[in-house]
Amino acid sequence: MECAETIWDHQGACAAPFGGLQVASVDILRGCHENWTYTLGASDFVPNNPDCPLIVYAQAVPIGGPDPAVAFEELFGANGWPPGWRNGVLAFHHFHSTSHEVLGIYSGEVRVCFGGDGGPQITLVPGDVIVVPAGVAHERIASRGQLGIVGAYPQAHNRDLCEADVDPCHFHGQRVRQVSKPQFDPVRGAQGGLVQHW
Repeated sequence: MECAETIWDHQGACAAPFGGLQVASVDILRGCHENWTYTLGASDFVPNNPDCPLIVYAQAVPIGGPDPAVAFEELFGANGWPPGWRNGVLAFHHFHSTSHEVLGIYSGEVRVCFGGDGGPQITLVPGDVIVVPAGVAHERIASRGQLGIVGAYPQAHNRDLCEADVDPCHFHGQRVRQVSKPQFDPVRGAQGGLVQHW
């Protein structure tokens, strides 16, 4: 399998610079790895987070029962990430400068662009979970079906909402660097990718 413009580590995680991955090469990873990472450096308009990679868990949570969102909420909550909402992804580039975020997809399908214009686009389907570090921009590009996402934030983190291109990037970059590392990964607790890669 080709993965041009990417760097593979010994655990099979894929790290890419800002704009380094195209849509096709992102989605083909789904068939080869159960989880992977992307490191997104700052752009002119988005701080992103060069120290904490985006973490993707494919098919991390089984989908079933009359209310499949509950499984995500219970998992996140048990790992110190109390669930904050059920909804979708905003259709403009935005980020949180004061908190990390986890998104769990329980219905529908969504394609999200991460890192700002030119960043990798990732298709997320039911069962997928993505851990979004503070500062990393994300925008809904398209969705299909009745989209349902559980969003959660680490305990004691107060989230803000920043729109790319609006506020000075250097100011938000300073705030992003001050956000503390959570004690546990929202999916795998003390053994998860967040503990290993952040």
